[in-house]
Amino acid sequence: MEERYFVVREDMLPEAILKTIQVKEMLRRGEAATVHEATERVGLSRSAFYKYKDGVYTQNQLNREAIVTVSMDLDHRSGVLSKVLGLVADTEGNVLTIHQTIPLQGLANVIISVDTSTMNGSLSELIEGIRRHDGVRKAAIIGQG
Repeated sequence: MEERYFVVREDMLPEAILKTIQVKEMLRRGEAATVHEATERVGLSRSAFYKYKDGVYTQNQLNREAIVTVSMDLDHRSGVLSKVLGLVADTEGNVLTIHQTIPLQGLANVIISVDTSTMNGSLSELIEGIRRHDGVRKAAIIGQG
């Protein structure tokens, strides 16, 4: 399914969406060290943050840039992350950072930053390839810039 985006005026958005954006900004700027700390400070439940974080962006985050941040939920099995990183390498994307949470209930959240400036193929093709990969439960772009 192709991703669709809408431009919505800020005052029309529900409070949980606005607070999700605040949390993402706090984390990006280093004003909070953890999701727990940031959600607590803005008065948002962590479950609401995780529900919306992969689908809420400020308009400037959608501009096409060379560095892309991808969030993935991966099965806790040997080789899944390695094969995903191989897909990025196959497109000649360059992985800059990797952050993985401790697996809970058989899933680990992995966030990678990828330099796409030398990548062959489109970003949407890469994300679709990751999503189709065995062991990947979810993959989404959470930031560009």
